[in-house]
Amino acid sequence: MAIGPIPPLGAAASVGATAPAKGAAGFVDSLGRLVQAVEGSATEANTAVDKMLAGTGDVHDAMIALQRSELTLQLTVQVRNKLVQAYQDIMRMPV
Repeated sequence: MAIGPIPPLGAAASVGATAPAKGAAGFVDSLGRLVQAVEGSATEANTAVDKMLAGTGDVHDAMIALQRSELTLQLTVQVRNKLVQAYQDIMRMPV
């Protein structure tokens, strides 16, 4: 019996395949929001630094935005590390 490829999210399930769990879509959405938060905080930090250099912004606001961006990135990296570790643990399980 041949094993077919994994269908993309939202695609109709093929014969004999099971549908993804409802929590899977929520997890993907959560990861997407986390990545968007990293991008948004980096953009805000860049804007705050640009305003500070132009003389229209405050140094404190720029530093707070930079720290917020750094913490968001660190959180995302730690989530990624935990996901990779969980994947590796599952792959090491005997079948």
